[in-house]
Amino acid sequence: MTRKERLALTEAFRPQLRKVERRLMLKSSLSLGALTLLTGCDLADGDVTDRVLWAMLRFNDRVQALLFNPVVLAKTFPPSRITKPFRFNAFYDEDSVPDVDGGAWKMAVSGLVTDKTPWDLKRLRALPQEGQITRHICVEGWSQIGQWSGVPLHIFLERVGADTRARYVGFKCIDKYYSSIDMASALHPQTILALDFEQQPLPAEFGFPARLRIPTKLGFKNPKHIAEIYVTNTNPGGYWEDQGYNWFSGS
Repeated sequence: MTRKERLALTEAFRPQLRKVERRLMLKSSLSLGALTLLTGCDLADGDVTDRVLWAMLRFNDRVQALLFNPVVLAKTFPPSRITKPFRFNAFYDEDSVPDVDGGAWKMAVSGLVTDKTPWDLKRLRALPQEGQITRHICVEGWSQIGQWSGVPLHIFLERVGADTRARYVGFKCIDKYYSSIDMASALHPQTILALDFEQQPLPAEFGFPARLRIPTKLGFKNPKHIAEIYVTNTNPGGYWEDQGYNWFSGS
């Protein structure tokens, strides 16, 4: 793309860029860390202005959706790269983490699916499991590498007879958090319903009994303590998304 073409594109997206800048202003400074990690951008070399511009453009929902490739995998790491201790992060203090009885917990399924039978942990663990060591990237600019394993979401959606032509998969959580992702991201091979962290059942602070782990999106798109999964053609929004955060928030 020529410089003239880049400038023309910049002008076309200038209103969206202004919105993105406002959303990403944290303590009066733009957090470039999350943008850099998510897009694989190295601000230390090349045309810095162009790189930052394109990173910000990708935070526009429409641009990100067009750029998303459902077969491109997020980077994985060896066990030696796992961050210890792994950081707790939520919209509340760690003292407020919900205490969930795993034996009594059931996850509801609703929306555009054929089987709406609730799921318990035993039933989820009977499905095929996959593990990953991937980077969790926070919109605030920090990242950590963790080890997760659980049910690939595409397998779960197939098992409940989800209409994969639908546009969205939504999540409601025990801690009143909620979020949603596009169907293409839900079907991505690295998107899992995580049941384990570092080969042990999820600790309460990391989302017990089940959480979404989706390494192709920012951390706030990984809801914890899932109580319900539903399939819909109406954008369900999300806790942070409804407060101005970018909805797609992915690579």
